[in-house]
Amino acid sequence: MKSAWRYALASIALLAALAPIYWLLTISLKSEIDQFAYPPPWWNFKPTLEHYRNAFVVRSFGRFLGNSTLVAAGSTLLALVLGTPAAYALARFRWPGAWGSKIGSWILSTRMLPPIVTIVPLFLMMREARLLNSLAGLGLVYTAFNLPFVIWMMRGFFEEIPRELEEAAMLDGESRAGALVRVVLPLARPGLAATAIFCSIVAWNEFLFALILTQTEAATTLPVGIASRVTQYEIQWGAMSAAGVVAMVPVLVFARGGAEVSGAGVVAGRREGLTKAISCQLSDCQLLPLGRANRVPPDERALS
Repeated sequence: MKSAWRYALASIALLAALAPIYWLLTISLKSEIDQFAYPPPWWNFKPTLEHYRNAFVVRSFGRFLGNSTLVAAGSTLLALVLGTPAAYALARFRWPGAWGSKIGSWILSTRMLPPIVTIVPLFLMMREARLLNSLAGLGLVYTAFNLPFVIWMMRGFFEEIPRELEEAAMLDGESRAGALVRVVLPLARPGLAATAIFCSIVAWNEFLFALILTQTEAATTLPVGIASRVTQYEIQWGAMSAAGVVAMVPVLVFARGGAEVSGAGVVAGRREGLTKAISCQLSDCQLLPLGRANRVPPDERALS
């Protein structure tokens, strides 16, 4: 009986989540007459692709889509490049006192501010740097907005990776940077994928910064372009719905690919960690009872 109630509640929640998506999809395929018909036709209507053609061929939604893709991808990549070394430093290096946790908490506290609080100083700084109405300026703002989350999340993933693996690699001649690139990052691929998914979705859906910092079509992103179809004279429901359907596709594809990478990364990470541990034991490393790798002195190898 309990399982039946659970399935019923899950079905209701699923319908509640899919109903707006279905409504958006049908509006994008309906003619204007069917859009305002009452009662609304749920499935017995003649579909048309006219709204998609008007949005992405006649109008500028294709350019808005390219701008959103470029800004989201670039800001996500830059945030990962800058945040991953910082997270590794917080997870691995010793800080005097409790400064490690204090720095991490301070970095995360920057995300507690509402975005509207920072929009005025950001606008003034972008104006002085002549980065208004540019994709570069918008990408820098998105990078700064996502950087605290990257540091905080990747720090947790790095702390879960045993130190002994990179210590064994450094005993074999790797530098700290080499151990990070060749040992730690392959094991942290699930964390990188999850962090990239979150950052890309945030940058893709962001509206406030793009609305204030960009006022030309050359730098307008897709969320702002969709909202611009609400005017004082009319609301272009068909174009907005068509653009909304297209805006959902990249996020779904990226999330699906990220989930596959995360699953493959877990298996590959465990296999790679086991391989490195075995190779360490078979070469010139010994694992102490506490698990810390140490190199066997040359005189002891000679005696053995």
